[in-house]
Amino acid sequence: MFLSNRRRLTPFNRKKQSAYVNLRRKRNWAVILTAAISLLFFFMISGSILALVSFAVFSKDLPSPDKLTNRKIDVSTRIYDRNGKLLFDVYKDVNRSIVKLSDIPKPVIDATLATEDAEYYQHGGFDILGILRAFKNIVLYHQLQGGSTITQQLVKTALLSNERSVIRKIKELVLSIEIERIYNKDQILQIYFNEIPYGGTAWGIAAASELYFGKNVKDLTLGESALLAGLPQSPTYYSPFGPEPQRARERQRYVLYLMENKGWVDKDGKRYFLSKEEADAARNQVLDYAKPGQTINAPHFSLYVKSLLTQKYGQDMVESGGLQVTTSLDLDLQNQLQDIVKSQLDKIKALKVGNGALVAMDPKTGEVLSMVGSKDYFGSPEPAGCTPGKDCTFEGNFNAALDALRQPGSSFKPITYATAFEKGLTPATLIMDVPTSFPGADGQAYSPVNYDGKFHGPLSLRNALGSSVNIAAVKLLKIVGIPSVISKARQLGITTLTDPARYGLSLTLGGGEVPLIQMTQAYAAFANQGKSVTPLYILEVKDSHGNVLEENHPVDGQKVFSPEVSYLISNVLSDDSARVLAFGPNSLLNIPGFSVAVKTGTSNDKRDNWTIGYTPSIVIGVWVGNNDNSPMDQRLASGITGASPIWNLSMKAYLKGKKDEPFVKPDNIVEMDVDSLTGMLPYAGQPTKKEVFIQGTQPTTTSDMYQTIKVCRVDNKIADQNCINQNQYDEKTFVVFHDPALQSEFQQDIQNFINSADGFKDNPIYHPPTETSTM
Repeated sequence: MFLSNRRRLTPFNRKKQSAYVNLRRKRNWAVILTAAISLLFFFMISGSILALVSFAVFSKDLPSPDKLTNRKIDVSTRIYDRNGKLLFDVYKDVNRSIVKLSDIPKPVIDATLATEDAEYYQHGGFDILGILRAFKNIVLYHQLQGGSTITQQLVKTALLSNERSVIRKIKELVLSIEIERIYNKDQILQIYFNEIPYGGTAWGIAAASELYFGKNVKDLTLGESALLAGLPQSPTYYSPFGPEPQRARERQRYVLYLMENKGWVDKDGKRYFLSKEEADAARNQVLDYAKPGQTINAPHFSLYVKSLLTQKYGQDMVESGGLQVTTSLDLDLQNQLQDIVKSQLDKIKALKVGNGALVAMDPKTGEVLSMVGSKDYFGSPEPAGCTPGKDCTFEGNFNAALDALRQPGSSFKPITYATAFEKGLTPATLIMDVPTSFPGADGQAYSPVNYDGKFHGPLSLRNALGSSVNIAAVKLLKIVGIPSVISKARQLGITTLTDPARYGLSLTLGGGEVPLIQMTQAYAAFANQGKSVTPLYILEVKDSHGNVLEENHPVDGQKVFSPEVSYLISNVLSDDSARVLAFGPNSLLNIPGFSVAVKTGTSNDKRDNWTIGYTPSIVIGVWVGNNDNSPMDQRLASGITGASPIWNLSMKAYLKGKKDEPFVKPDNIVEMDVDSLTGMLPYAGQPTKKEVFIQGTQPTTTSDMYQTIKVCRVDNKIADQNCINQNQYDEKTFVVFHDPALQSEFQQDIQNFINSADGFKDNPIYHPPTETSTM
């Protein structure tokens, strides 16, 4: 029998051996634990050293975190209307507008936090758990979710490149920590909202709001906010303007899911969630997108304002300096008047009317409230195939309100009449509308005719101006002189009448070319009691930080005409009865219930048709014609078709809801009865009428046109003494016409008219005897 060498273990030995084994095991774990702790400390120290070394190494080449607020960034210049409504974003490559965090609605902030960085207010610039979560969601659930914090995204966008590398990532982490040290959370979030790209040229939430929804960021709804919050992850892929716009709605719904189910931590440290009712309402909201492409309101006006800014501040400042520009324009009024111009011009295409323009101005300040430069800025040139600038009747981008030099026709006459009133003539002054030949400087006689082709005989200046009689206006110009009228026109703001010798007496009939803006400006002075006004387009300009660069106020204009003369013009042009001769009663020039002065004008061959009218608070000028200056159809009738319907509807649109505003009547305007025919003191047995005068110009005698003659009954000749002695005579009153202001210069023309015109040639009252009786 073989005995084993192994010692047989007794119970005592077994217990002893077990204790030994346990001790050995404890010693082994202690060694392992010691080694692990030592290794951990080693890695911690090494990691710290490595981090410090990395920080030191990479910090040398890193941009300063201060650049977030100190560097120059391209910011769009924003042009607004007078009420803060956006007209135009001006930019070169990047469309960006700076907005304060306090002006960003809470739904935008909440949706962005829930989507991009729910624990933003809790971390110090980067979030390891967030990175791990993003990795898990991408791998396991195929959900696209960024692993970078908002701070990291800002660093990558504003301070670093989009390079994908470990080194760039380390730089990003280092800078994120530094930025969190320098700036507070709200400052970082504000910069983020102004820096992050949202697709296309839109950088920042303000530009994105305008691009996708055509509204100010403060007006965004929850549904719109959720859609925009989902864009920065991949702006092109999720763009509602892209090839698959449904992706934008899918992304929006995912953002709303995150807000409802995962929530976000706010600055108070609490986690918030969107209610199911709020999320459902946002999901079901119908999103009204802006039209793709850059939006520009009132394009002719906006681009003109841009040109003014460029002249003063330079192109670079305008395209990337972030100017905030408040203009004089009223966008709501502009849109109404633009629609009126287009719709009315569409109705008269058959009359060969290719284009039109409109200017509305506040006559007290000169502020341009509306400028319609053509019927459609974006319209194609007409007719199809025409050469722009040559034979096109319409070119949308041409600003006919500012740049078209056109003959104003009879709309120029009030300037001549005001000059005559200033020299003592009155609305009651009689003038003879008869065929008249005026000697010209070149030896050729100038023989104007009236719009209707008729001559009306004796007229008051009131009716002559109201009914736009040409002969009367030419006679007045001859009385007051061409230099005087041109001087007044220049004082009123008309700068284009530079060659007096070229116009001659046709000047008063609109023989000199003038842009619509300047004719409207001239009429504004009549509404402004004789003081000139300067068109004002820009009210205020601020830089991108809100500092005021310029603030424009109305300039106290030059006194061109007295308030009394201006009142006479306004009183005549607002008198519907004074224009009955040409337009009939209650024409489109009459605005029932309102005191409105208005004048029309038509140039030769009906190449231009104008209507300009005003109240004390608004002046509206309208021109229609063709860009190539070709004639319109001769059937176009001033005061009925063309400019007048546009003016009528535009004036009514402005006056809607407003009270009548009578023209201010100066204290030294007097009203009195005068003889209806001659405008002098009432003559026995003759009808009278009311008329207004400037104190000192009212008549003090009866007219010398009334002549009482003793006529011998036998032969109807002037009674001789013999006829008188035999009491064979009658005293008869005759009317002998002449132009009181012109003396006898055109007396033969007047007599020729009396001898040949119906209503005069056979009426004995106008033919006094010239021979003495010999019976």
